[in-house]
Amino acid sequence: MYQYDDYDRALVTERVAQFRDQVERYQAGQLSEDEFLPLRLQNGLYLQKHAYMLRVAIPYGVLSANQLRALAQVSDRFDKGYGHFTTRQNIQFNWVKLPEVPDLLAYLAEHDMHAIQTSGNVVRNVTTEAFAGVAADEVYDPRIFAEIIRQWSTINPEFLFLPRKFKIAVSASEEDRAAVRIHDVGLYLFRDGDGELYFKVMVGGGLGRTPFISQVLNEKLPWRDLLTYLEAVLRVFNRYGRRDSKYKARIKILVNTLGIGAFKAEVEQEFQQIPKDINGLTESELSRIASQFLPAVYETLGETDLEFATHLQNNEAFSDWYDLNVRSHKVSGYRSVVISTKFPSNIPGDVTSAQMRGIADIAERFGFGEIRVTHEQNLVLPDIPKSSLFQVWAELNRIGLGLANHALLSDMIVCPGASYCNLATAHSFPVAEQVVNAFTLEEQQDIGPVSMNLSGCINSCAHHHIANIGMLGLNKSKTDHYQITLGGRQGTDSRLGKVLGPAIAESDLPQAIRTLMDVYRKYREVDETFIQAVDRLGLAPFKEALYPEAQG
Repeated sequence: MYQYDDYDRALVTERVAQFRDQVERYQAGQLSEDEFLPLRLQNGLYLQKHAYMLRVAIPYGVLSANQLRALAQVSDRFDKGYGHFTTRQNIQFNWVKLPEVPDLLAYLAEHDMHAIQTSGNVVRNVTTEAFAGVAADEVYDPRIFAEIIRQWSTINPEFLFLPRKFKIAVSASEEDRAAVRIHDVGLYLFRDGDGELYFKVMVGGGLGRTPFISQVLNEKLPWRDLLTYLEAVLRVFNRYGRRDSKYKARIKILVNTLGIGAFKAEVEQEFQQIPKDINGLTESELSRIASQFLPAVYETLGETDLEFATHLQNNEAFSDWYDLNVRSHKVSGYRSVVISTKFPSNIPGDVTSAQMRGIADIAERFGFGEIRVTHEQNLVLPDIPKSSLFQVWAELNRIGLGLANHALLSDMIVCPGASYCNLATAHSFPVAEQVVNAFTLEEQQDIGPVSMNLSGCINSCAHHHIANIGMLGLNKSKTDHYQITLGGRQGTDSRLGKVLGPAIAESDLPQAIRTLMDVYRKYREVDETFIQAVDRLGLAPFKEALYPEAQG
C-alpha cells in the first residue's frame, strides 16, 4: 500500500495546525457560523442531529492493520467505541466533540491518515474496488491511478470551491465492482490489442433526487492524458455548473442540460488549451507510484489442501461461509475474504473498537496486514492462504463477524438515516433490521443473491436507486413510510430501479419484501437469480402481488 513521504506528512500536519487555529477562532467568536462552515466541511466535520460527526478518509479503501488499530483508538478516546464505514470507503465517527477534533486529527496524522476533502464542494475520496491488486480479471492495479488522482486533487487550489461535490471511481476489471456508473466521473481502465493502457471515461452519474447513470465521454483516453483530461472536465464544470441551487449544481445536471455531445465539445476544447507538459503523466511518474503497490511476497501454494477439504466437508456452517464470503484470487492457493458488518451481528457499516483490533490481528496473523473497505460497507482481507481459511473464520466468529451472508438479503447497504442525520426524512437502521429479521438465514440462502438497499432520504446515500430492491424513507403524516423500487443494478450495465407503487408504512415493510420474494420463488426458473427473474418477468407480477387492491 502507499506509504506517506515527508511531503505527505508535512501537508497533513500543517493542515491540522491550520484547522486547530480555525476551531479556536470560532470558539472565541472571531469566526461566524457561516464563516466556519466551509472550513470545517473541507476537514470532514459535519454538525448532525446529536453531535458533530467526523468523516475520515480511507483512500480507495485501503488500510494497514496499524491504521485500523488507530481508528479503534480514535473510537475509544474521542467517540463511543465504534466507527461507521460508508459507501465512499471512508469511516465516520458520530459523537466527536468540537474542542477535541484538532487533537483527533493530530492523532490521525501520526498514523498517516486525515479527513481532508471528505466533505465540501471538492474532489472527494477516489474509490475503486476492494479486490484491487488481487482480482483475476484485472488488467492493471486501479489503486495506482487512484493514488495519482488523489495526490493531484488534494488541496488543488483550482478545485477547492466547485459548484458541488465531485466523486471519481476507477475500475480495471472485466466486472465493475466499484459502482463506476453512478459517479460524477467514472474511469474504466483497459488494454488495447497492443497491450497499451487506456481509459474509457464516463461522466454525469449520480443518485439523489435526480438520479442518472453516467454516459460515455471518451472511449479511449491514453493514460498519459488522464490528469489533463480530468482538469478539462473540472474546469468546464467549474465554469458552467449551477451555483444558484445545490440541488441542480451536480455535474449530472449540467451534462443532462447541455447534452453529452455539447458537454464533450466543451471538454475537448478545454483539453486542447491545457499545456500537456503541466499534468501529463510520464512513465517515470507512473513507475514511482506503482512501486508503492508491488505485489506481496506470496508463498508457493497449491490449490489442494486436505485439511481445508475436511473442514469444508464436515462443517456445514464453514462451508456456507466459504461459498458466500470467500472470493477467488489471482495467486494459486490464496483467497480474499469478505467480512460482513451486517445484521443480525452488527448495524450495517458499524464496527466496534474491539472488532477493529480483532480484524487487524487477523490481517497480520494470516495475511499481509492489509484491510480493504468496500462500497457495500463491508471489509475485505485480500490475501488469505486457503489453508488458513478455517482459522480465519473461527477468529471472525469469535469477534462476531463470521456471518455467512455476503450478497444475500441481509447484506444491506443502509445509511444512518434519522437516527443521526439532519437531512433524513425517515429512520433506516431500525426498519432495515425488521426487514432482515423477517427472513431466516436459510431462507436468504435459498433466495440467493439480491442487493437490497435502504436510504433514509432522497439523497440516496445507501444507493437504493441501483439496488435490485431499493427502499426510500419518506415521512407521511409524521410517520415513516418507504417507497420500493425494483430492478436496479450496479456494474457496467447499471440501471435505476423503477417505483412499484405508493410508499408502504414501516410496520408493513417486512411483509412487503416477503411478498416480493414469494413472487420470485413462485416463478423462478432453475439457477435464475432474483434480478434475472425481474428482467424476464417484468414488474407486473410483483406489482400485482404488492398492491392487489389497485388491480381491481
